Amino acid sequence: MNSDSVAMTDLSGKMHKPETVCIFGTGDFGRSLGLRLLQSGYSVVYGSRAPKNSLLLPKGSKVMTHAAAACDAHVVFVAVHREHYGFLSSLASDLEGKVLVDVSNNLKRGLYPESNAEYLSRLVPGATVVKAFNTISAWALQSGGLDANRQVLICGDCADAKQQVVDIAQSLGFTALDRGSLRAAAELEDLPLQLFPLWRLPLNIAICLTAFIFFYALTRDVIYERVTNGKDIAFRIMISLANKAFPIVSLVMLSLCYLPGALAGFLQLYNGTKYRRFPDWLDRWMLCRKQLGLLALAFGFLHVLYTLVIPIRYYVRYRINVYTISLVKDNNTYEFDNTAAWRYDSYYSMGILGFGLFVLLGITSLPSVSNSLNWREFCFVQSKLGYITLLLCTAHTFLYGWDRFLKPASYRWWMPPAYMLSLVVPCVVLILKLILITPCVDRNVTRIRQGWERQGKISANGRDTKTNHPLIA
Repeated sequence: MNSDSVAMTDLSGKMHKPETVCIFGTGDFGRSLGLRLLQSGYSVVYGSRAPKNSLLLPKGSKVMTHAAAACDAHVVFVAVHREHYGFLSSLASDLEGKVLVDVSNNLKRGLYPESNAEYLSRLVPGATVVKAFNTISAWALQSGGLDANRQVLICGDCADAKQQVVDIAQSLGFTALDRGSLRAAAELEDLPLQLFPLWRLPLNIAICLTAFIFFYALTRDVIYERVTNGKDIAFRIMISLANKAFPIVSLVMLSLCYLPGALAGFLQLYNGTKYRRFPDWLDRWMLCRKQLGLLALAFGFLHVLYTLVIPIRYYVRYRINVYTISLVKDNNTYEFDNTAAWRYDSYYSMGILGFGLFVLLGITSLPSVSNSLNWREFCFVQSKLGYITLLLCTAHTFLYGWDRFLKPASYRWWMPPAYMLSLVVPCVVLILKLILITPCVDRNVTRIRQGWERQGKISANGRDTKTNHPLIA
């Protein structure tokens, strides 16, 4: 695209000269930003310390010295690292009245006592500094935001300057979110340094649960057999024990997605109002429910894959051959058990239906799908179908265990089977939900969530909600 041929057309059809944007910095981000600006109809001029050596810039852009480039544009993107800001102080007169957009980030948190944007504002006091585009990568600019983050976070002290940056962001196809004054720049600069902040708690829960269940099953199955019977069945660690841990972790984590919602309902009943804050731990728990659910689905997928390989395992084929040969030698017949047939068919059916709904929950949690649903549809899938999924998966586990909990031989070293541990949290969640959906309780919860408050209830500030008088003189 040639900058000389680009023209902007307003609503009246009149042609006017395209706006010029200056970019200090010819690195990956500066080149990607310039190309995107050119594609959006802007005229782009680069400021470089060595204009003659800048050969990889987008076609249609201009390159000149920093001082000359600053004179051609009102908005200047500073796409250089903080360590190289020194040259800007010598351009203070050229940058007077300009809007400087700081796009820089640091290598680690707390590296400097003040944010890069605030430091830039001190270096060039005559310019207006806006922090923006630091959470957008060069790849997002090149791909058009279709496969990356489309949100540009902006902060600054001048509303007019921020609006100019918002207009540029929107013209590039991004959405802009105002995060306040320039004092918020430090927070914005820390965002790209965070590594899956919402996934830390769910990942820690998943790792701890997996380790606990795995070593619990290892003790009951492998170590117990070695100590009591002298059998070495350590080979079962790879498939059998893993296939015990994965479904248990999946079911427990699915339950943990719905437990905070049930607890929140009982807290609202206890407080008699929805205007009282939940405890911080419950807030944090509720914020990571999506991540808990996706990890639970991942463990469910692992359980399905591990189950599919069971028929081709050497150990399984060996046991089948030995059993078949023993029947032939003893001239015995394997009698058909109608109860066992019902049990196994029901067990597989519950598992298939539960996993199918589980996958549906995961699909609807994707932004591209959830954005196409209205609130009622989203709640129906994630809440009502979610509880049905939990019920089916719990029934699947009950059918797996059947009557083993009644047999003393199942309690090795007084340790119950691992599947029994997985039923504790789901049963608690289902019982709490059953209480909440009973008509008398559901009516009160619905009224509270619609704004009703119990009379005479103590509010968070220690005043009576009916009279608004302090309870303690």
